[in-house]
Amino acid sequence: MLRRTMILGQAIVAAVFCSAAMFGQQPPGAAASTGGNEFPVTMRQNVDAGKTPVGTKIQTKLVVATLVKGTVIPRDAILSGEVTESVAKTKTDPSRISVRIDSAQWKNGSAPLKLYLTAWYYPPAPMMNPDLSYQSADAANSPKNWNGMGTYPDPNNAMSQQRFPGRDDNRDPGATPPDLLASNISKHRVLMKDVDSLRGKDGIVTLASRRSNIKLDKSTTYVLAPSDLLPSR
Repeated sequence: MLRRTMILGQAIVAAVFCSAAMFGQQPPGAAASTGGNEFPVTMRQNVDAGKTPVGTKIQTKLVVATLVKGTVIPRDAILSGEVTESVAKTKTDPSRISVRIDSAQWKNGSAPLKLYLTAWYYPPAPMMNPDLSYQSADAANSPKNWNGMGTYPDPNNAMSQQRFPGRDDNRDPGATPPDLLASNISKHRVLMKDVDSLRGKDGIVTLASRRSNIKLDKSTTYVLAPSDLLPSR
């Protein structure tokens, strides 16, 4: 009797482990779960509600590396998808735009995704006046102070004659260095003004505005996410 009970118990345990393993499996090619992740991106083309046709292929560039289910999608990865809704504003109906992202590609890999354009974006970071002084605060009243009272560079000061670190004389003065692209936006996202976020039963996120036609440009950092229900921060 004891032997039959032990055999029955082992069979039940084996069945439980087998069911758990089958439940944990995902079908091949299933999109990676992005959980509550957000993906700050810049558009690679302008998109205008009502002018950009439904089905237009969209590419965006990831601004910050993002971890998705154990895989790091690196900065500058290309996230691709398409416009799924594009309606111009009328006297009675709002402007509507919906963008779905299906995949990410980068130099050494790729990953399936399921993301939507949300009503969040990152505004540009406020510009700070750089401190170009190479001297201590105690030298502020010195007659040789070049900060408005003397000449610069000072031929007697070797430090003042050094080049700025990393300066490339051939670079366009208005160009942003590649290593600063991820730091020229605010640390806090904000909602688009006069834009509502609508979520359908099928999970599709659509942006709508009764004030004006929604336009997406290449200079703004927008937020992609699996849902529009992102908490403020």
